[in-house]
Amino acid sequence: MELLECTLSIDDLDSFVADLGEIGERHGTTLQAFDARYVADRRHLERALELADRSIARGENVARDRAVEILLYAAGRRQIDRALEMGVGDGENRAVVLAGAGEEAAALEDVRELEAFVAEEPTLETPDEETLQTFFEIPDRERAATDASLGALVRERVALLEVEK
Repeated sequence: MELLECTLSIDDLDSFVADLGEIGERHGTTLQAFDARYVADRRHLERALELADRSIARGENVARDRAVEILLYAAGRRQIDRALEMGVGDGENRAVVLAGAGEEAAALEDVRELEAFVAEEPTLETPDEETLQTFFEIPDRERAATDASLGALVRERVALLEVEK
């Protein structure tokens, strides 16, 4: 798995998603773009990718598309419409683009060539703790009751999706 942390400016979300699909097909990889506010850290996406691939291998996947299955696990939800909140949208986005399998580096290089690509910049250095706590339903009292990091609590929500199936 490789990640591209960047700023995207998306005029037409459907067209951008289609471009990602075409690039992914060309390079034998899956590309998924996330709004960086909803990503706790790199390990969050690594775990989501691992669990999505395991679900697909077992024939237990909810989504037909690997990118959507990865999104579901990253969001810790089985409802696609709720998980889509974690994706990028029209306008300017601080983003993380995941490439999983195949020619990952070449695929991400092609993403850099898209009109929507503005600049490569760190987007995971300072997580948006308020957004993460709200989206993953992690109350302050839970954080106070443990010495686990917010990233660890988010990864726990991702892993719980496996149990809740």
